Formats: sequence, structure tokens, C-alpha cells
Amino acid sequence: MLWAQRLVVLVVVAAVGAAVFGFVFAGSPSKIAEGVSVDGVDVGGLTAGEAQAKLERRAATLAQVPITFTAAGHAWKLRPASLGVEADWRAAAQLALDQGDGVGPLRGFRRIGVRFFGADVRPPTRVFEAALQYEVGRMAKAVDHPHVDAALVLRKLRAVVVPARGGAVLDKAAAADTIVGSLAGFQRGQIALPVRADEPRVRATDLAPAKAQVRTALARPVRMKLGVASWWLPKRQLAAILALPSHGSSALSVGGPGARAYFARLGRGIDKPPRDATFRPLASGRVAVVPARPGQVVASKATSRSILAAALGTQNRTARVAVTYAQPKVSTAQARTMGITTRVGRYETIYGGDPNRIHNVQLVARLIDGKLIAPGATFSFNQATGARTADKGFREAPVIINGEVTSGLGGGVCQVSTTVFNAAYEAGLKITERTNHALYISHYPQGRDATVNYPDVDLKFVNDTPHWLLLRTYVGSYSLDVDLYGSPVNRRVVTETRPLVTTGPAPVQRVSDPALYVGQTSVQQSGSPSLSTSVERKVYTGNGALLYDNTWYSSYRGETRVVEVGTKPRPKQPPAKKGPSGPSGPSGPSGPTGPTGVTPRR
Repeated sequence: MLWAQRLVVLVVVAAVGAAVFGFVFAGSPSKIAEGVSVDGVDVGGLTAGEAQAKLERRAATLAQVPITFTAAGHAWKLRPASLGVEADWRAAAQLALDQGDGVGPLRGFRRIGVRFFGADVRPPTRVFEAALQYEVGRMAKAVDHPHVDAALVLRKLRAVVVPARGGAVLDKAAAADTIVGSLAGFQRGQIALPVRADEPRVRATDLAPAKAQVRTALARPVRMKLGVASWWLPKRQLAAILALPSHGSSALSVGGPGARAYFARLGRGIDKPPRDATFRPLASGRVAVVPARPGQVVASKATSRSILAAALGTQNRTARVAVTYAQPKVSTAQARTMGITTRVGRYETIYGGDPNRIHNVQLVARLIDGKLIAPGATFSFNQATGARTADKGFREAPVIINGEVTSGLGGGVCQVSTTVFNAAYEAGLKITERTNHALYISHYPQGRDATVNYPDVDLKFVNDTPHWLLLRTYVGSYSLDVDLYGSPVNRRVVTETRPLVTTGPAPVQRVSDPALYVGQTSVQQSGSPSLSTSVERKVYTGNGALLYDNTWYSSYRGETRVVEVGTKPRPKQPPAKKGPSGPSGPSGPSGPTGPTGVTPRR
């Protein structure tokens, strides 16, 4: 057991010696270990603060000294400030201090390793990323010469190989790291940026199979077939629609601008868009369903595959044109279930006047023509027509604004809204929104006019029947008809209209006229009094039950009476001659119209 005791003693002695050795080299924990540098600058034996100050002084002397970066024969000079490059020297000094950190003798052993092997610290760095990417992109634009893959081209229907060519490109990620690290450090002079070879992906040998395919494809024409019809696709036309291998591809296909043009021409003769089932009103008032029709469209991808397969064949060189069938949105069966069989409401108004107004009437009538209203749905005139704007084709025409007739975009639209209102009125439908005009218009049915103004003043009615409604407009040379078609509901409409009642005199506006003598007046605009009326509509069902009892009240403003009032002074009359019987003339002085005469308007 003596040898064991000796071994323990030796271990204890060695441990004590190692601890003493570690303490000898431990040094101060507040100072950086010998052998530590920051970007090549020795900071050993310094405190973190002293190291930070030394590094900042060194950086300040180099702040305006550029570095020349080179690549592929090009050179660029950059300064740290141009890219916002800043090194965090405080953090760098702390990292340097950490290189020899530790407790007691452990610190000593770490510092011995650093003293012999050295330790270089890179400072943490900030940079304006956008500026860095801009500069790297500018360099890459000058340096990059990308590879060129081998490709096939046609020369007189013969495939020729264009050989590949290698290239070189700037390694952007590595170049960015190099630029930032160099500008943040203390080295100046020329620094080469990394450039890597850019090898082609497709070489001439890779295109040998495709070259053989082109030879086969252009050996003879291809027969195209659709149903019982067939036609030839000549070799030159076939060559125009082939997409030869290029830009990294090694496969032959049908595509490109030539193929798109060919399929566009093919579609003009074959494509048929689907047609929804529609409704055709008859003169009798009944409605016929126009059957739906499925459409067909050339399936270009499938047809392309068929053409290529035929062209690469040596025996049966026939390509079938593939078509896809598109179903209509509204089938014939769906149209019949909508229950639109007969006319349920109609109204006609007469129009004329300003050509722009007639144009607007015809335009807005087309916008609402053919509208379908589902059971329970509300028809909104404004929603159906949208805003009345110049880009939709609306023109300036007479319109009532704030109770005055003026010119505005879309004048004449209210002719259509009034006609729609009366068609719904006569059909006995539920009308939920209607507004009368500000002024009374005599050519509309009394109390049954309906004005609209997008988006706040609207005309609305509800399809309160169990089937769909179809709204149709018919614009003649002088009249507008609005018809509503649906299923018979056998409603009876009874109307009682109150007479027009004058509710106030016409407002008077007096205008000075220097051409008239004082005391003379002239009526420029006769005006009209304010009026009111009401219309009561009772709607009865087929069995005589009262369905609706509505009253619409209409109040119309008076139109202004404009009177011109003379302001011109009267000429002085010469004194009358006295005679035995007094002043000349039996009635005293007089002028052409008397002292207070009214001159007719000029």
C-alpha cells in the first residue's frame, strides 16, 4: 500500500504546483491577456477602456482613407462613411477581454494558451444594408458574364447547335462580407473580391437527341384532324410552332410566339363561347325561352402534345385537335324553372327635346335592360345603373338641381326611372323607395314621377312574387317602354289621384334693367306656384283580398317669376302752353305709354 500513498502525495503536489503556476500567469482580470489583438492591433495588457480608446484613435485616422476593391479588372474606391459602416469598438474590447477570462488559476492556463497561440477578435459591425446591396449590385453588373447554354436554332429547316460558353460572376454574399469586414478594419490598400466560375448547364452533346427529333419532326407535314374535318400542317408552319431547346432547356416542345399565333387562328374558326339560356318576349305578351348552348374551346396544351407526338412519329403523323366544352351559367332547364312566362307590368312615356337628353335616356335604358330580379330581391335603380359618369358615355343635358332647371351630366335619366316606377306600380309590386321631382313636370303622370340621383336618391321595388322577374326596356324614336315579365299573379290595381293643389304663390325675383324707364316692368319668366298632390294605390289579389294600400305624396316647389324693373330716368317734358282753357290737352302730359305704362318685353 506504500506505492498508493506515494501516488496520492504526487497527485497532491502536482495539483498544488499547477495551481501555483496558474496563479503566477493569471494576471489581473481587468486587463486583456497578452497575445490578444483586434483586427491585427495588439491590445494585450490593456484594460477594456484603454483598448477601446486605442482602437477608436486608430479608426479615426483611417476614417477618410478609402479601400480599393477589385474584381475582373474593375476597381471601386469606398470609404466606411459611404456605406454607413461602423465598428463597435466597445464591444470589441469586451470580446478581447473575454479571451483570457476565468477564475483564479483557470484564467492563468487560458492566458498561457493565448500568449503562445494568439487570438484575433473581429469587431461587431453595423452597415446601411440598402447602400451595401446597391454597391454590390453595381459591381456585379460590371463583373458578371453569365454562362451561355448550348441551344438549337433552325437554318432552312435544319437544326444547328449553338455551342455553350462558360462565364464568371461576382459572389455577392461573400463580396458583401468582404467589403463590410474590410471597411470596419484597419487594413487599407487593394482588396480582391471573390469571383466564381459560372459553368453552362447544357452543352452541345446534351442536345444531340433533340437535334435528331427536329430532323424527324420536319421531315414531312403533319395532318391535323377535328371530327370529320382534316387539314395539313406544312413543314414551315410546323417549324414556326416548335420551341427549340434554349436557355438551359434540352427538350423539344410546341410553344412560343409562333404556337400562340397558330392557336389563336385555330380558335377563331373552332372556338364557340357558351350561350346562356335567355328569354324572348313575344308580341302577345308571352315569353319564350331561348335554349342554352354549350361552348367549345381549343385545348392548346393537349393539342400541342398531340402535334409533337405526331411530328416525332414516322408512320401515323396525325394530330387530333383537342377541345374542351364550357357549360353555360344558365341552362335551359334553369331558365324554365324561373317561371318567366308572361308580361305582368308595362308603362310607356314619351320623350324628346335636347339630343344629349335623348342619348342619356337611351344609354341608361340599355344599362337596366335584361335585369333579372330573384323572388324576394329588391331592384335598385342606382345599383343597376351605377354612377352616371362621362366615362360611361353620359352627356350634359337639362336637369333639375335644387329646384332649378340647369345643365348637368346625365340629364334625362329620370325619364327612365319614372317609367320603371310606373311599370312596377301597374304590376302591383311592393315599392319601397320613391322620390318626386322638385318641380312639377306635366308630361309625367300626375303624382307618379320618380327622380333619382346617384348615390343618395334611389328608386327601389321588391319582387314579392314566388317567381323571377325580367325587366326589359324598348326605346323607340319618341317613346320609352318598360315591361316586367314573370308569372301571372292576377293582381288588380286601383288608383285614386287627388287634384293638384296650389300651396303658395310663385316666388318673385326682381332684376334691374337700365334699358327700361323708371316705373316700367317686363316679365322675363312667368314662373308657377308651388303645388302638391297625392296618389293612392290599392292592390288586390286574385281572390279580392287587399294586398297593399299605399299613398305617395308629392310636393313641388314654385318656379321663380322673374320681373325686370326699369332704372332708366325719364326724360323731362317741355312746359305746356297756356290757353283760355288751361294746359294744352284735356288730360295733361303724356308720353308714348303714359307715366306708368308697362313696356312689352323686347
